[in-house]
Amino acid sequence: MATRIETDSLGEMHVPKNAYYGIQTLRAIENFPISGIRAPDVFVCAYVMIKKAAAIANMNVGWLDKQIGNAILEACDEVLIGKFSDQFVVDVFQAGAGTSFNMNVNEVLANRALELLGHEKGNYGIVNPNDHVNLAQSTNDTFPTALHLATLLALEPLDLELGNLSASFSVLSKKHMGIMKSGRTHLQDALPVTIGQEFGAYASTIKKAKEHLKSRSTLLEDLALGGTAVGTGASAHENYAELATAELRKMTGLNLHPSNNLFEAMQSRNAIAAVSGALKELALELIRIANDLRLLSSGPTTGLSEIVLPPVQPGSSIMPGKINPVMAECLDMIAFQVVGNDLALSLAVQAGQLELNVMMPLMMHNILQSIHILTNYLPVFCKKCVDGIEINAERCNSYVDKNPSLAVFLSPHVGYLEAGKIAKMALDQNRSVKEIALEQGILSKAKAKEIFGKETLIGKKRKNK
Repeated sequence: MATRIETDSLGEMHVPKNAYYGIQTLRAIENFPISGIRAPDVFVCAYVMIKKAAAIANMNVGWLDKQIGNAILEACDEVLIGKFSDQFVVDVFQAGAGTSFNMNVNEVLANRALELLGHEKGNYGIVNPNDHVNLAQSTNDTFPTALHLATLLALEPLDLELGNLSASFSVLSKKHMGIMKSGRTHLQDALPVTIGQEFGAYASTIKKAKEHLKSRSTLLEDLALGGTAVGTGASAHENYAELATAELRKMTGLNLHPSNNLFEAMQSRNAIAAVSGALKELALELIRIANDLRLLSSGPTTGLSEIVLPPVQPGSSIMPGKINPVMAECLDMIAFQVVGNDLALSLAVQAGQLELNVMMPLMMHNILQSIHILTNYLPVFCKKCVDGIEINAERCNSYVDKNPSLAVFLSPHVGYLEAGKIAKMALDQNRSVKEIALEQGILSKAKAKEIFGKETLIGKKRKNK
C-alpha cells in the first residue's frame, strides 16, 4: 500500500496515501479495534456543522485566512452531502472525551481542503487540522455540542413516528369504542371496558411520552461551544461563541444558544441524561403496550384471543399453521435495548470528574442508537401490526356475559357480602350475574336492563372517553 509519512508529538507513522484521515486517526484505529461500530451519519454531520460554523466565525473575527477558511467550508459542504463517509473510521469505543473522533474530523477536512487548494494530503504547513480546522475549539466543547446537536436532529423523525403511532391507536379506539370486553386487574376478571377505551389509553400514553421527550429535548439547545478546554474560552475570540452558535442556528433551524455557564456545560451531562431518561420511559410504556397486545391476542383456542394481530410470517419451523405476535416481540427487544442503553449512559453521566466528563463517546453511541432503532421500527410496527389489528367481538362479548365482577353493580341493592355470594355462584355455575339476580328476584327486568346496560357497564355516565 502506498503511504505518506505524517508526524505528531509521539513520532512518525505511515498513513495510507489516499486516506483523508491522518496520523492521529490512524493511532486511534490501532489503539481501539473494538466493536467495528463507527459514529452514525447524524453525528458526523453535526460535528462537521460545528467545524463549518467555527470557520465562518473565525473568518468573521479575522482569525482565519479567508482562502483557507473557504476551502474548509467547501470541504464541510461536501461531507454534509455524503462524501467521504468512509473516512470517519474511529470506533465508537475510543479515547475519553472523543479526542480521536474530533481529530478524525479535523484531519479529513484539512486534507480535503488541501486538495481543493491544489496541494497534497498531509501538507499541514498550509492547512493544519489543529491550527486551522480546530481553531478556537477543543474536543471538550465541540464533542458535547455535537452530542446535543446530533440528538436534536435525530429526535425530529422519531417525534413524527410517535405521533403516527398514537394516531394509529386513536383510529382503532374510535372504530371500536362500542365493543365491550372484560377489563382485567391482577390478570383477573374486572369491570368491563371497551376495546376503544383500552386502545384510547395506549394512544394517550404514547402522546404523553412524545410530549415529555419533546419537553426534555429543549435542554439540549444549551451549548458548550466556546468553552474550549475547561470552560474559560481560552484561545477563542470573545465573540466566537455567539457568532458560531448563530451560524448553527441558521444551518439547523434549531433554537440553539451558548450556555450562560460554560463551566457547567463542560462538566455536566444532565441534559443528555434527561433525554435518555425520557427515551427509557417511552420504552417502558412500549414494552407494556406490546405485552398487552401479546396477551390480548394469545390463543387462538387456549388464550384470551380478543384481538387478532396481522399474520406477517409463519410462526414455527415444526408446527404448521402457527402464527406468533412477532412484531410485538420485536418491539419488546428494541425497547429492552433502549432501557439498557439508558443504564449505561446513566453510569457514564455520573462518571465525570472536575472540569470534564470524558465518557461522552459512550453517551453518543447509546442515545443515538436508541433513537435510531425506535425511529426505524415504529413505522413498521404501525403498518404491520397496529393498523391491521382485528377484533374478535364474539369472544369479547362472551367474556363480559360470564364476568363475575359484574356483581359490583348489585352492591348498592343487596350489599357487598351478598353481591359476593352471587358472584361466586355465577362462577361456580358458569352463569351470568344478571341471570342469577333475576332468578332470585333481587332485580326487576327493567332494573336489570338499566344497571347491566352498556352505558352503565363501560362508564359512559361517568364521562369516560
